[in-house]
Amino acid sequence: MTVTTTGLTKAAGIAAAVAGTIFITVQINHPAFDAYLTDTNEWVLRCSAKAVMCVAALAGITGIYLRQVRQLRVLGLIGYLVFGLGYLMMLATEVMAVVFLPALTDRTPAFVNNVVIASGGGTPTGDIGHLHTFFELTGACYLLGGLIFGIALFRANVLARWASILLAVSTFGTAALAVLPASFDRPMAVPEGVALIGLGISLWRDQHNTAQEPTTEDAVVQTAVAENVSAR
Repeated sequence: MTVTTTGLTKAAGIAAAVAGTIFITVQINHPAFDAYLTDTNEWVLRCSAKAVMCVAALAGITGIYLRQVRQLRVLGLIGYLVFGLGYLMMLATEVMAVVFLPALTDRTPAFVNNVVIASGGGTPTGDIGHLHTFFELTGACYLLGGLIFGIALFRANVLARWASILLAVSTFGTAALAVLPASFDRPMAVPEGVALIGLGISLWRDQHNTAQEPTTEDAVVQTAVAENVSAR
């Protein structure tokens, strides 16, 4: 199998769409953070799915950025780096949730509960060290990175602009969850998933259409063949 730039970019589009789909799916019947049982199969399954989502999202936004790196310019680079860092830190959080927290549930249940609450944007009642700062930095990178990257994508006007602006609005809009009731937590995540799906499909279609367009060399050959046939 030959690995091509077009093939890799189309794969990135699929990855972004998969990330968006998982992002929406894991919100269904999601328990509240203050009632989450970290030693259950549901916990491991949901957090593992979120980890896969983070990896797919990183691959997706990387392909989206590389497809239009010239049009995105400095603003796009800043947005990509900050947004990517946010997803990378989210990945670290989910790996910690799958590997370490279940093992600590019986030993230090209060600590685990505080970590879960802090990771969801709440205020822990106990000391969790620098993890609270880590979670706050993760949220800041996610909010600002998504906003900047979405604006840069909209300005570049290469992929679907509606998905670009939805990405910017939906990521930064999650900051409102700090003052909204907990019932808004899950619905507010859906637009972000839709934005990733839209950008992923747009990237895949862009590469699919590009692959079907004849190259300059192909056009020259086709013209030469047509002229030769006409001459006969």
